[in-house]
Amino acid sequence: MIIRHLPVLLKETIDLLAPQPGQHFIDATLGGGGHAEEILKRTSPNGKLLAVDLDELALKAAKNNLLAFKDRVIFVRENFSKIKQIYNEQFSTYKVSGILLDLGLSSFELEDEHRGFSFQIDAPLDMRFDTRQSLTAAEIVNTWPFDKLKKVIQEYGQEALATNITKQIISIRQQKPITKTKKLVEAILLAFRNTLGSKKEVPWVGGLHPATKTFQALRLAVNDELGNLKKSLPQCLEILEPGGRLAVISFHSLEDKLVKNFFKTESHDCLCPPDLPVCRCGHRARLKILTKKPIVPREEEIAKNPRSRSAKLRVAMNI
Repeated sequence: MIIRHLPVLLKETIDLLAPQPGQHFIDATLGGGGHAEEILKRTSPNGKLLAVDLDELALKAAKNNLLAFKDRVIFVRENFSKIKQIYNEQFSTYKVSGILLDLGLSSFELEDEHRGFSFQIDAPLDMRFDTRQSLTAAEIVNTWPFDKLKKVIQEYGQEALATNITKQIISIRQQKPITKTKKLVEAILLAFRNTLGSKKEVPWVGGLHPATKTFQALRLAVNDELGNLKKSLPQCLEILEPGGRLAVISFHSLEDKLVKNFFKTESHDCLCPPDLPVCRCGHRARLKILTKKPIVPREEEIAKNPRSRSAKLRVAMNI
């Protein structure tokens, strides 16, 4: 079955990456291949694409979706945190005009009944992009001590009720391990009801379901997503040719902050404290920022694809 995925900020991303015929690109987080498809169309007839994803199912789906481009695509199952190594091994004969990092979940990952990414589907508490790794969300939820679990929910999820949610999770797991998403959602909802004094089955706070932030936090922790992003950004600069562009689509404020700070740092020369009369760091600008503020989805896109609502696009050019 060919699974279609709605690429977020497609027009804006492609316009800023500005692919031209014969140029070569890297999609380091391939997903369903929506952005990749448009890049391949723009770089025809002979532009190449290095397509990377850690998720085996994502790669299979994208291969189906990109069948028409045949040998113009090189598929690699690996973590984008190793992008320079992947480039050296698979793509080093090509000059890279652009790299895309789309940090969001694809539709088929969210809807997979065996992965546990979504709180709306009762599934095993897994959340791994790479099923070869051992750490799962179930292990975090059932074995990590209070302080460590609370820190994940509080920092990665930016959840105000992290303390109460963690207490509730630990109380339940002491009776029986929490192995399914439905049971975890029940723990989160109970923590919200107790804290808010609400009798509603789902005590809504703002526009988000109460389980949203905790599920996001666990996913980030399981896959070390912030750590991988931090590792990949400087590698991308080393791979890009002069004039090449790096586009990053983030869905979490901590991801966006990482990208924003990296772009800002690499767009300046000296990074020494302002009170030093002479530069001692020797740092030289390597980037020109093309998006002074992050680009966000238009209302029409959010209406068609509600999952795009938190997306932010930042793009910079290698100099």
